[in-house]
Amino acid sequence: MRDPSLFDKIDLHLIRVLHTVLTERSVSRAAIRLGMHQPAVSSALKRLRDFSGDPLLVRSGAGMVPTEAGLRMLEPSASILRAAQILFSDARGFEPATADIAFRVAARDDLDPLFLPQLVAQIKAQAPFAGIEIYPLSGTSNYHSQLAQGDIDLVIGNWTAPPQDLHLGRLFGDEVVCLVSEKHPAVRRGWDQAAWLEAEHIAPGATYPGAKGVIDEHLAALGLRRNIVARCPHFGLIPSMVASTLLVLTTGRQYCARFVDALPVKILPCPVELPRMMYYQLWHERTHTSASSRWLRDRVKSVAATLGK
Repeated sequence: MRDPSLFDKIDLHLIRVLHTVLTERSVSRAAIRLGMHQPAVSSALKRLRDFSGDPLLVRSGAGMVPTEAGLRMLEPSASILRAAQILFSDARGFEPATADIAFRVAARDDLDPLFLPQLVAQIKAQAPFAGIEIYPLSGTSNYHSQLAQGDIDLVIGNWTAPPQDLHLGRLFGDEVVCLVSEKHPAVRRGWDQAAWLEAEHIAPGATYPGAKGVIDEHLAALGLRRNIVARCPHFGLIPSMVASTLLVLTTGRQYCARFVDALPVKILPCPVELPRMMYYQLWHERTHTSASSRWLRDRVKSVAATLGK
């Protein structure tokens, strides 16, 4: 550092603002995540720009992007924040009842619809001062990087073959079935493999660029391909779309069962033998021994045991 006195002017709060602004790439979104007023975040960013001699975040089209200097600061700032959490929480033991930390979980919404609500309820019941941030998994998500940089603590989802470079805990398995409207012809006359493949299917968006999803990966291995005519990144909306159309949703029975009494839909067996959907929680080596992260993983496992079949 060129100016030794500069070190005395930088506190942990500024580092947190720096990391949040760079990851959110927006002062307004950073303010929401930090629970601050936007002018206060802008003021902190101005100080950071003065300290670094670099704009750190610049406008690009309708959005903002980090400068090269800003990108170089991402991992060091994440490392400082991780170290601070260990210093002031895990080092003295994790006490849920008094913990003032934020848990960050990334998950797709093709989980049992009750899973995340019950997880949040259990965390807040046992750790009332803890914050909870739920992030989606989408085609633009890079959960490996997010876990490594400390942006998220856990990833929950289903994989045919979970990543081998991350720690994992199995949560539950689920039989693959089809959800259709009560008016779908297959409800009356049934269907075989050919009819199922030719039917109009709806599927979620990819979890990463080029991903087919566990069902279509298995079909491709069998030399089969279904007729996907609609995709929706919001899994929770798909059952209502199925109820009012002849679209077919193929997913876990546990998910489908939550909608049978609420919508005019039926569960049908899938005529193609598909492997059970396996759900896991994944985490990085950096949080493997963290007391607070172990507690979070135990809560996830507890909810899965309650809901899983």
